[in-house]
Amino acid sequence: MAFQKDNLTTDSFFNGQLKVKQENTGYRFSLDAIVLASHVQPQKGDRILDLGTGCGIVSLILAHQHKDIKIYGIEVQETLARIAILNVEENKMQDRVEIIHKDLKKLKNNDIFGPVNIIVSNPPYRKVDAGRINPDLQKAVAKHEISTDLEAVVTTARRMLLSGGRLVMVYAAERLTDILTRMRSTGIEPKYFRMIHPDIHSAAKLILVEGVKGGNAGMKNGAPLILYDEDGSYTDEILEMFHLKPTS
Repeated sequence: MAFQKDNLTTDSFFNGQLKVKQENTGYRFSLDAIVLASHVQPQKGDRILDLGTGCGIVSLILAHQHKDIKIYGIEVQETLARIAILNVEENKMQDRVEIIHKDLKKLKNNDIFGPVNIIVSNPPYRKVDAGRINPDLQKAVAKHEISTDLEAVVTTARRMLLSGGRLVMVYAAERLTDILTRMRSTGIEPKYFRMIHPDIHSAAKLILVEGVKGGNAGMKNGAPLILYDEDGSYTDEILEMFHLKPTS
């Protein structure tokens, strides 16, 4: 399946150093991806797997900020995979980022030359019977558990991680119990979580969760992450993620 280049928009990050194309009318990444990428903090030489890479946004940000890592982005939707490949090429990251068009449930270690240190994912979190499914297939697959679900993501992470490797995910806050129990039962011990609130007056909509394959019990709760100030502008912490915080 192809895409029309004249239907692509371009977003710039880090003072124009990183440019990301995505379809104007299909699924478009959200602030979730920026938050996820900012929390990964890989070490030099780490190998990272991005499950459900979409247009490649998380992989691209990580590759831009950390020069000595290798990233594999997995995307089941062919059009999105092709756009991700285009983004990798236009940002000249072919030596560090590889996009693979594949169903993550069928992914094997030999597809990416062995297990990885870190897995990141911002998977669909709405069950198929929960709410109206978007008629746009890209948007539907990104939001509802049509092509994959939480169990598939965590099981794949268990299969693809090195012992002691980390899984970092952004997920729906209302499904906190689901993600923690699924991780633990699969052998990935939850070690850290952080609630993500639209603003200081609103309940958390999302949660950032990190687990370690084969880790010991014991989990830390990070400070709440607030996305927007009362005037609707980004908070300082979000601006820092974009490298846009005003200097005093």
